[in-house]
Amino acid sequence: MLKKTIPFLLSAGDRVLPLTRHTPYFAQRLAMQRGLNKVFAEALEDGLFDILDDRWVQLRIHDLGLQWCITKSPRSNQLLVARQAPVEVTIAGNWREFLLLASRQEDPDTLFFRRRLQIDGDTELGLAVKNLIDSLDPESLPKWLWHAVEAFGQSAAAQQQAQILSGEPRATAG
Repeated sequence: MLKKTIPFLLSAGDRVLPLTRHTPYFAQRLAMQRGLNKVFAEALEDGLFDILDDRWVQLRIHDLGLQWCITKSPRSNQLLVARQAPVEVTIAGNWREFLLLASRQEDPDTLFFRRRLQIDGDTELGLAVKNLIDSLDPESLPKWLWHAVEAFGQSAAAQQQAQILSGEPRATAG
C-alpha cells in the first residue's frame, strides 16, 4: 500500500515542501539540530563529524528556498545549526537530489559531476563532507527512517528515469 502512495507523496512534496520556507527559523533550527544529533549520534560518537569541528558548512536547497549553516562543537560533540555563520563551503541543490543522495540511489560523485549538486568555497572541506556523507552507514540509522528514506529515494529515482526515457525536461539545481 505504501509503495503505491509514495509517487503521489513525492509529487505532493514538490508543491508542499516549498511552504516550509515560511516556518520560523527558530523552529527550523530546533528541528534540524535535534534531528541531526539524534540520527547521527553514533557517527558523532565515532568521530566521523570531527572534520566539522568549529568549521561551518552551508546546506542550501534551492527549490525549497531553505538554507542552514552547520558545524560541530568539539566541546559538546553536537552538531549546531545557525541561520548565518562564517561558512567555508556551501553544498547546494534541489530537494530531490538530496533525497537521492541520502537514499543512496545516486552516487555523490555523479550528482556533483553532473552539477545536480554544487560545492562552492573550500573544495577540500566540501570533498571531505561529501566523503563523510558517503561513508555514513545506513544501518546506524533507525530502521524506520532508513526504510522510509530508501523507499522515497527509489521512487524518486524511478520517476527521474521515466522522465529521462520520455525526454521530459528535468528541473536543475541552481
